[in-house]
Amino acid sequence: AFLHGLPGVDRVGADQRAAMLGTRSIKTTAKARAIDLAISMVDLTTLEGADTRGKVRAMCVKAVHPGGGAPRVAAVCVYPDLVPVAVEAVAGSGVKVASVATAFPSGRSSLDVKVADTAFAVAAGADEIDMVIDRGAFLSGDYLKVYEEIVAVKAACGEAHLKVILETGELATYDNVRRASWLAMLAGADFIKTSTGKVSPAATLPVTLIMLEAVRDFRDRTGRQVGVKPAGGIRTTKDAVKNLVLVQETAGEDWLTPDWFRLGASSLLNDLLMQREKLATGR
Repeated sequence: AFLHGLPGVDRVGADQRAAMLGTRSIKTTAKARAIDLAISMVDLTTLEGADTRGKVRAMCVKAVHPGGGAPRVAAVCVYPDLVPVAVEAVAGSGVKVASVATAFPSGRSSLDVKVADTAFAVAAGADEIDMVIDRGAFLSGDYLKVYEEIVAVKAACGEAHLKVILETGELATYDNVRRASWLAMLAGADFIKTSTGKVSPAATLPVTLIMLEAVRDFRDRTGRQVGVKPAGGIRTTKDAVKNLVLVQETAGEDWLTPDWFRLGASSLLNDLLMQREKLATGR
């Protein structure tokens, strides 16, 4: 009843506001600061069936030492079985190790398996868990099942932070994105995340805007702050800067840190580093 009592999202208004904020122009020193801030917010990710220990080690080296004096990224994100490799590779650097869990990316498994998946990753040393919700249950209106699964996974996380992936590309409406955001936060999520990166569309600006409004309103009502992580399809420096503008103008400066905003990406870091070099050298 509470979730259906949330105000509906004005789709036209959300699309127009996101488009307007996406046209903001940031130049020179402000752009340089934005690039470094974006780098520090990246969750550098590899989630492919062909992932190897060597590929994960190489990614971790890049995460810790991006090059050119750039800051380290926020975290690396891998499958649970590769968590020990990542933990060893980033030890002492301050880079977090995140792991997907709960039958990623579909979420189609029993609660026992999802909890075991989470516990396995945490025992291996993961600092953060990225879980997927059961979209079938959510779209069927079985909100209680989704809520109880998030609560159980949060308990299995122990000290690890929990990011709840909504897979917004499958939720069909902006109203559902708002409801799923509130549902995840009420169940104890530390972060709400747009997508797995396996479904299109992924992290669109209007969806991120709606989720930022949700965390802002949730803190106003409960006093608890929750982070946001757009993931999937964020590939260029321009994309990253648009997201930072969205954070500033929607939730405010309190969210403009890696503790409360992340960018899930596999190729974004390369473009950020190239644009950083171009600003510094002209090449």
